[in-house]
Formats: sequence, C-alpha cells, structure tokens
Amino acid sequence: MMGPALVVIFAVAVVFAMVKGLRIVPQAKVMVVERLGKFHHVASSGLNILIPFFDAPRAMEMRVGNRFYRSHLVDMREQVMGFETVQVITHDNVTMEVGSVIYYQIVDPGRALYAVENLALAIEQLTMTNLRNIMGGLTLDQTLTSRETVNNKLRAVLDEATEKWGVKVTRVELREIEPPAAIKDAMAKQMTAERERRAEVTKAEGDKAAAILSAEGEKISRILRAEAERDAEVARAEGRKRATLLDAEAKSEATRLVFEAIHAGGATPEVLALRYMETLQELGKGDNKIFIPYEATAVLGSVAALKEVFSQEGSATAPTPRPSAPSAAALSAQSLSRSVTASAQPVTVRGRPAFPSEE
Repeated sequence: MMGPALVVIFAVAVVFAMVKGLRIVPQAKVMVVERLGKFHHVASSGLNILIPFFDAPRAMEMRVGNRFYRSHLVDMREQVMGFETVQVITHDNVTMEVGSVIYYQIVDPGRALYAVENLALAIEQLTMTNLRNIMGGLTLDQTLTSRETVNNKLRAVLDEATEKWGVKVTRVELREIEPPAAIKDAMAKQMTAERERRAEVTKAEGDKAAAILSAEGEKISRILRAEAERDAEVARAEGRKRATLLDAEAKSEATRLVFEAIHAGGATPEVLALRYMETLQELGKGDNKIFIPYEATAVLGSVAALKEVFSQEGSATAPTPRPSAPSAAALSAQSLSRSVTASAQPVTVRGRPAFPSEE
C-alpha cells in the first residue's frame, strides 16, 4: 500500500515542479533569474523554463504614481515618473515650489537590480537634490523664462548619474513653478503695466503712421493739382498761341488775296474812288458821329500852316518867345504832307505795282 502512495506523491511533486518551472514573460518585459541566489541570466519575453528549487526570479522595486510595489518582471519600456512639488530657493532668495516629471528607460536589468538598492527611490531623491542645485543658481526671472535650459541641465546630470544603474534618462520637464502669492501679485501688476505701455506705444505708432500717410497723401494731391493746373495753363497758352498764329496767317492770306485780286483785276482810279465813297457811307452811319474826310484834313492842315506863317512874320520884332509845342493842326499838316509824298510813289505788292500806271 505504501508503494503506490509514494508514486502518486512523487508524480504530483514532479507535476508541481514542472508547472512551477514554466514561466511566461510578457512582451516588452524581462525577468532576472537567480540560481542558488546568484545572478544567472535574464529571461526574455515568451516561455521560459526554470529549474525548480534552483532557479528563482528576483523581485524589483517599482513605482507607479505615488505607490511603490515589488514585481518579478522588469518593464523595458520608457517610463514616466512624476514628483510632488518641492520648495526651492532661487539665487535672489525667492522661495517657490517646483514640480517635475522625468522619462527614463531601463537598458540593463541586471545593473538596475544589483547596482542600486531601490531604483525608483534613488531616481526620485537624485532628481530633487539636483533640481534644488540648478534652481538655486538662477534668479526668479531666469527660472520663469529659461525652462528649456533647466530641463537640459537636469537631464544631463541625471543621465550621467543613472548610467551606472543601467538606466537612460531620456527627458526631464518642469511640470509647474509656483512663486509666492506676493510675487504673483507683483508679476500681475507688472504684466498689466507692460501691456498698457505696449498699447500706448502701439497707438502712438499708429497715430504717427496715420499722420505721415495723411501728409504724404496731401502732398501728392497738391503736387498733382499743381501739375494739372500747369498742364492746363500750358494747354491754354498753346491754344492762344495757335489761335494767334492762325489769325495772323488768316489775315496775311486775306491781305495777299486782296492785293492779288486788285492786281489781277486791274482796278482803275474811278473804281477806287467809288469804293472809297461807299466806305465813307458805311462809316457815317449812326448818330452822334462827326466824320471828316481825308481831303478835308488836307485843306485844314494847309490853313493851319498859313496861319503859323503869318503869325511868325508879325512877331519878328517882338522878343523871341519861349518855343512852344507844335499844335495839332501843325502836326496834321506835317503828317498830311508826308502822306502825300508817300502816296506819290507807286505801291507794289511782291515786287509788282499794286495799280497799273496811267499811260
């Protein structure tokens, strides 16, 4: 009876050992296997067979959020670890609270387990201490405007420190920066004043640009009006000049045609006398007119000349008076004599006599 019972017990033990020795590791995770308490190998994703009672997986302290837990599987994916806000003091003695987030990835599970006791806690404390050091070397304005600089410095320090732990820090971000309430009020007032100043400057620049554009528009408008007036004056002057030239040319042509017609028609003194009489009749039309023919002016000029001769002979013995200006009659007589002398000469048109000479 004892023999079959031992066989059953042995069989159950073997089955239990086989089940216990079979381990399935999920994708993107590994398992650190120890044999007799010593690091043996890293079991990769898939089915792995462990020797019961000899091989055992090593548990690792992990952190999810604010909770720590132990797991036999090591996650090889990039992980994120957020930290609560910590108080830091800037270079200009301003106390503020800063929260940060780091992204890291385990590249060597063996060193992550054996090179540091608690990887998550070590990364957390290392991040906080270096964050205080970096923020302490910056002023308040620099911490608010140089987040990228702080992130790069902190990432470089953490990556160098965690390299021996088999961890690669890929990214560090400052999640929040909370200055004191008094500093926030002062910053709000400063921002309001700066925005008001920018608004005033923008308005002044807009008014300046509008005034400049208005002045330039008025200048261009005046220039265009002046150019238009100048062109109009030039056009009117050209028109008057053209009209004067055409009028002069018309008169010249009319005179030429009249003389040519007179010359070609062979006008006699009787025809000219008849035309002269018709012209006198036309000139004498109308009321309140006194017209003296040309022949009467010659007679009056002769009488005036005789009167002056007799007056000069009568006053020969008298003292010589002061010479007076010639009278109108004398001037008429002189002009008449000159006209008679000039009319004695034949009138020519273009080198030909205007009237045929009497033969």
